[in-house]
Amino acid sequence: MAAAPPPKADELQPHPPKEQLPGVSFCITSPPPWPEAMILGFQHFIVMLGTTVIIPSALVPQMGGGNEEKARVIQTLLFVAGLNTLLQTFFGTCLPVVMGGSYTFVAPTISIILAGRYNDVVDPHEKFLRTMRGTQGALIIASTIQIILGFSGLWRNVVKLLSPLSAVPLVSLVGFGLYELGFPAVAKCVEVGLPELILMVVFAEYLPHVLNSGKGVFGRFSVLFTVSIVWLYAYILTISGAYKNVRPKTQVHCRVDRSGLIAGAPWISVPYPFQWGGPTFDAGEAFAMMMTSFIAIVESTGAFIAASRYASATMIPPTIISRGIGWQGIGILLDSFFGTANGTSVSVENIGLLAVTHVGSRRVVQISAGFMIFFAVLGKFGALFASIPLPIFAGMYCIFFAYVGACGISFLQFCNLNSFRTKFILGFAFFMGISVPQYFNEYTSVSGHGPVHTGARWFNDMINVPFSNKPFVAALVAYFLDNTMHLHQSAVRKDRGYHWWDKFRSFKKDARSQEFYSLPFNLNKFFPSV
Repeated sequence: MAAAPPPKADELQPHPPKEQLPGVSFCITSPPPWPEAMILGFQHFIVMLGTTVIIPSALVPQMGGGNEEKARVIQTLLFVAGLNTLLQTFFGTCLPVVMGGSYTFVAPTISIILAGRYNDVVDPHEKFLRTMRGTQGALIIASTIQIILGFSGLWRNVVKLLSPLSAVPLVSLVGFGLYELGFPAVAKCVEVGLPELILMVVFAEYLPHVLNSGKGVFGRFSVLFTVSIVWLYAYILTISGAYKNVRPKTQVHCRVDRSGLIAGAPWISVPYPFQWGGPTFDAGEAFAMMMTSFIAIVESTGAFIAASRYASATMIPPTIISRGIGWQGIGILLDSFFGTANGTSVSVENIGLLAVTHVGSRRVVQISAGFMIFFAVLGKFGALFASIPLPIFAGMYCIFFAYVGACGISFLQFCNLNSFRTKFILGFAFFMGISVPQYFNEYTSVSGHGPVHTGARWFNDMINVPFSNKPFVAALVAYFLDNTMHLHQSAVRKDRGYHWWDKFRSFKKDARSQEFYSLPFNLNKFFPSV
């Protein structure tokens, strides 16, 4: 039997690094045709609804609110998310990112809810109003951190020292770190969540490569196809009486009529500033929320980097990240004015949707912001979509968060993986980024409070919240080690991939940066980037 021919020389070469991700159908500046863009924008709206519903559903009952208050908070969060997304895509980073609710702000909000000064309030609605005003005051103060660090350019100086090596743990755990919202949430109603997960994999990853005709349609619109199928299936299970004799908690997760949102939502309502009353301020709560705001800066930095990759843009310059953080701070200020009981950060699941659809167009996300505002005003119609069972969203999250995590790993193409320094920083940052938050979260679940437990709840939050956050811990470890270890050695600069991003550290060094990240309406003349 003849031996196999020796491999060709080019077959033995590794894949060359790419500054821009190939294979994207529509990049950041190339919008699809209007009909397609409208449908893709509606998909982004559907995807961001999960977080928009989950956070108020967890917080509002603890605040003393009922279904009507929950529906109004969701409506307000949706409305402000639309405004913030438009501001970010036009004047911030100009990336196709959806700005929505953030899980990071949940812990300090719960601390405000449990504050002793609300214990004497007997009426649930009055307690809801007073705690809402407390969160508004804390968020007003917290927004100043991002506004100052962003618009002053201080955050730009921090990001300039970020290399591909230290970006890997940050971006990866922005996606992988949300694993608790994936299959554990699917399993809360496995007969609904698992079909969504399987169908998403089939529609997004298999059908486009199996079918000869219309192959792009199934991958690009996989969310609409699969959500429609599984939502209808869940509706059939509900009306057929499949959940009549199950536990109330199972009914909430599985049935399509248990959210209480449609009954509680008004037909038409426009959220307005200070609709719950004037904000109240507490110094301790403000400090805790400011620390949380700083964590959101770190998370959003990783999310911006991932979005620039999936939009097939070049690496986002530090000055543009800083500008985006400043506008995110404006977004948190709007959250506090309107009363969303939550802060704003980049929606990670929508970055994953960019990867699934291979469409990184800015216009598509701006259209989705229009849908957010439209359905926030038409409360009943928005509540209809918001009543989709949450395990359906969790099934999609398994794919979206995986894509974002894989984006972080892809930056290793710029690093020397045969360097022991690289291996140590990478492995240690990942390990500590998972291990430290696991300890803090495990301690909290067993004891009912974090490892740091003093009489000052705000001080506890300032320590417990950051070290319970996986991307923050991993980024802190990687950033410190990468900027202090063996820098005197000449090979280190190349090993960490620092030279690959040199041309993008200044806005004007690469013409593509101006193409992707310039402000509209010639505003760069008045607000130049450096």
